[in-house]
Amino acid sequence: MSTPRSLHWQWWATTIGFVLAAVMVFTATRDRFSMATAAMWATAAAIPLGYVLWFLRDSLALNRAPETAALSDGGVRIYPTLGIANGVTVVRGWLFAGVAGFILVVPPVESAWRWLPVGWYGIGVTLDLVDGLLAKTIGRRTVLGEKLDMAFDTLGFLVAPLVGVVWGRIPVWYLSLSAARYLFKFGCWQRRQRGRSVGELPPSSVRRLLAGIQMAFITVALLPVVPASAVRPAAAVVLLPSLLLFARDYLAVAGLLGKESDRVSKDNNQTDPPVENIRE
Repeated sequence: MSTPRSLHWQWWATTIGFVLAAVMVFTATRDRFSMATAAMWATAAAIPLGYVLWFLRDSLALNRAPETAALSDGGVRIYPTLGIANGVTVVRGWLFAGVAGFILVVPPVESAWRWLPVGWYGIGVTLDLVDGLLAKTIGRRTVLGEKLDMAFDTLGFLVAPLVGVVWGRIPVWYLSLSAARYLFKFGCWQRRQRGRSVGELPPSSVRRLLAGIQMAFITVALLPVVPASAVRPAAAVVLLPSLLLFARDYLAVAGLLGKESDRVSKDNNQTDPPVENIRE
């Protein structure tokens, strides 16, 4: 299946734009603090930024409708442009990569730069609502958009709490939420490697609600005006339900909780379940 050349050109344009934006932040950081501080920001941001660009390029062939009829040649129709909704999602990736830069940079308490990570993360969370709304309004829902959305949600859930921990805003045990996401995926991978079945996620009326609560908590926790002493008890309250849901979901896909789904992966070499059913 051939990916339209226009998509590759858009990927290159995105890469150039992202690099230029990072250079602007690097220059501003150098002018405000020092070359060493700017280099630390760039070093911490480079890895997630590289991941965002690699993930986008690797997934371009998924820029199609979730339910696409096969063409006469056996392929499927791939949209020649990323579209507005996917463009918004990709911007979220840059913002979260920029937040990651502050894992190694801790501005003075009185500095206005303390507001930058929470501002970028808060904008990214807001855009999470916007990209989905745009996709539905314009009618351009794509598998690529769903995959990017979940991948960048996971990235945000990883880097923003890390910044909070380094800055003394969030207790270190809150990072168990980020660990749970990767442990879930690792557990499913391990079962497939051992030839054991992995069912689909059971429906949940609270999964997206809990994810939204976590995003809101992280945003509030990073606000400089919120006392760090108030964040710790709030972290315990919002963390426990999400961890319990992860445990429930793993027991369900492993067939250890009630009846296993009828749609079960039985072949070690088959592709993963549809992206919308995967815990990211």
